[in-house]
Amino acid sequence: MVCTMAFLRALLSSAHTLRYGPGPSSGLPADDAVMLDAPDERLSPALVAAALGDYDPAAKLLATTRDAEDWEARDRTVARLVAFARSRDNWLTGWLAAAPRDPDALLVKAALAVHRAWQSPAHAELLRDVGPLITAAAEADPRDPVPWRLALDHARGTHATHTVFESLWEQAVRRCPHHYGSHVAALRYLSAEWYGSHRECFDFAERAAEDAAGDSLVQALPVRAAFALLRDEEASARANSVQTDRVDAAADLAIRLSAGFPAGDPWPSEVRNLLAYVLVARGRAAEALEQFRLIGPYATSFPWASVTGEALGGFLEARAGVRLRVASSAPLCGRPEHGGLRGH
Repeated sequence: MVCTMAFLRALLSSAHTLRYGPGPSSGLPADDAVMLDAPDERLSPALVAAALGDYDPAAKLLATTRDAEDWEARDRTVARLVAFARSRDNWLTGWLAAAPRDPDALLVKAALAVHRAWQSPAHAELLRDVGPLITAAAEADPRDPVPWRLALDHARGTHATHTVFESLWEQAVRRCPHHYGSHVAALRYLSAEWYGSHRECFDFAERAAEDAAGDSLVQALPVRAAFALLRDEEASARANSVQTDRVDAAADLAIRLSAGFPAGDPWPSEVRNLLAYVLVARGRAAEALEQFRLIGPYATSFPWASVTGEALGGFLEARAGVRLRVASSAPLCGRPEHGGLRGH
C-alpha cells in the first residue's frame, strides 16, 4: 500500500520538469496566470486601501455583510483581512482608535488575536488571554455567528471539555444553522488530531451535509473529513472498505457541489482545491483534472501548504502531474479494490 504523501511526492516528482504552462487546448491557465489566495472584486479595493492605511473600505465591506446577514461572506472577509493584518495592522489600529465599539473592528481584532495566539507553541496560554476579545465581539452584534466560530477555535486550543464545546456550538448554530466556518471548527475539534476520531469526523460531516442545502458549502464537509483521514498515514494504511467508500462518497458529493458553480469562480476555490487533492490521492486522475480546470487561476493555500510545504508550487506540480497522467492515459496507480486508502 502506497501512502498518500509518498504517492503525492512521486506524482510531483514526475511533474517537476514540466513547469511550462499548459497548452491552449488543455483548458488550464498557464502557470504564471495562477494566483494564490487571490481576493475577489469586493475585497481587493479594501486591501489596497488598507495597504495605504485607510480602513474605511474594509469597514464598509464588513458592515455590508453584517447588514445583509451574509455570514459566510463575512467570515471569509474577516479571514482575509486578518491574513493581511498579520504583517500590516496599522489600518486596524487606526480603525479601533476611531471606532472602539464598532462590531466589525472588534471582530477583526479578536480574529487577529486568535490567529496570532495559534501561531505560538504556547498557544493554549495565549488563547486564554484572548477570550475577552471574543466575548466583546460576540456582544457587539448578538446575531453574528462569526465570533462564535472564533470561540470554537479558541475552545479547541484551550483544551475545553466536550460539554463546554457543545455549549458554544449551540450558540453558533442558533445564529446560523449551516454556517460553514462553524462546522469546520467543530470538525477540527472532533478530529483524531485533537479530541475525537476519524469515525466521529465522518459521522458529523455526513449528517451536516444531509441537513444542508445542495448548494451550501457544508456539502464539502465530508471531503474535509476524507482529507483528514488521508493525511493520517497510520490510519489510512489501516483503512477498511467502509472508510474507503466514505472517502469516495465524500469526493462524489463535493464534485456535485463544485458542478453547481461556474468555472473560475473564486467563491468555491478552496473547496475545489481540496477536492482536487483528494481525487489525486484516490487515483481519480480525470476527475482531478476537471477540478483543476474548474479552479482556473484560483489556487488556495489550503490544502497544498499542509501537504507540500509550498502552496503555489505544490498546486502547479500536482496539476502538471495529473495532466501528464491523463494525457498518457496512465492511471495514477489505480483505485485500490480491497481495504485501505492510498493514504498519506
